[in-house]
Amino acid sequence: MENLTHQKCTACHKDAPRVTDTDIAELKPQIPDWQIIEVEGQSRLERTYKFPDFVSAIAFTNKVAEAAEIEGHHPALLTEWGKVTITWWTHAICGLHRNDFIMAAKTDQIAS
Repeated sequence: MENLTHQKCTACHKDAPRVTDTDIAELKPQIPDWQIIEVEGQSRLERTYKFPDFVSAIAFTNKVAEAAEIEGHHPALLTEWGKVTITWWTHAICGLHRNDFIMAAKTDQIAS
């Protein structure tokens, strides 16, 4: 399987397929620190990153925003003193798409 960080997001529409349990079993090992959560009946990927201060957290937030803009896929970002919580899901399908796993992996790459 190709590394998620080398993949590009594809344009999504309301009929795009959600990831299956089989897809999740294949993709999740590449993003082991991410949690799959349920919010308002929708599956989402979420992770909190820790930083030594607010300036570092903002810098990380901005790097993730730049990557999201390049890929045309945007997360929910909560930036606080010393931490950033990022949530990826695909609004068009109200759930998880392969794009979310790609961007979670790219987010980990930015953090490292």
